[in-house]
Amino acid sequence: MSLKESINQQALPKHIAVIMDGNGRWAQEQGEDRLFGHLHGVESVRDIVEGAAELGIGFLTLYAFSTENWDRPQYEVSGLMELLVDTIRKEVPTLNKNNIKLHVIGDLNMLPANARQELSEALTETGSNTGLQLIMALSYSSRWELGNAVRNIAIDVKAGKIDPLKVDQDTLQQYLATSAFPDPELMIRTSGEYRISNFLLYQLAYAELYFTNTRWPEFRKENLYEAIIDFQGRQRRFGKTGDQIT
Repeated sequence: MSLKESINQQALPKHIAVIMDGNGRWAQEQGEDRLFGHLHGVESVRDIVEGAAELGIGFLTLYAFSTENWDRPQYEVSGLMELLVDTIRKEVPTLNKNNIKLHVIGDLNMLPANARQELSEALTETGSNTGLQLIMALSYSSRWELGNAVRNIAIDVKAGKIDPLKVDQDTLQQYLATSAFPDPELMIRTSGEYRISNFLLYQLAYAELYFTNTRWPEFRKENLYEAIIDFQGRQRRFGKTGDQIT
């Protein structure tokens, strides 16, 4: 039986989030420039998106570029932005062919104008698709998101739209960039690092975390299947006892 056939289709995670780590280190291990790794990382994105869609996963969030990544060497940031624009332009037909709808979360005002334009067009062109919901986290960090949410809540409290005494976790959730999506049930991080790195800190409260030493450019469908099978072998208790869940 193949790995894919071993997956219980009745117990799939509705939402998978991925920290795509290790592009630069993989490239350096090949004796290449860091951008070489990012270029090959696009192949992994293509493969994993296809794999998730084939399985029937509802939501897939990919951490593509953090607010902290702007501090990387200028040549790498510029190269990444060029790669982003080129990739979006090329992938929209494939997204439409596979009924995949694109979403973007993050501080998009920090992106170059041409990247914002390509994203806007891609969001419009895939807007009516009803299959896999692909969420790209670009110029994103959880601290930025939470700060932005609290700021907007404060603005609405001041305007009299919200009773401050009724602000609770549901209120906060409604102001997050991910308010339209369910929380991830499975978070995958590649490349052997054991950190969340400012990614969906609020949303990952009860996610199952899966870490692999595989560098992102080498991460393929089989690796995704392994992560899902591992997820399906865990007991999710949400604060209850194992006996209660059983």
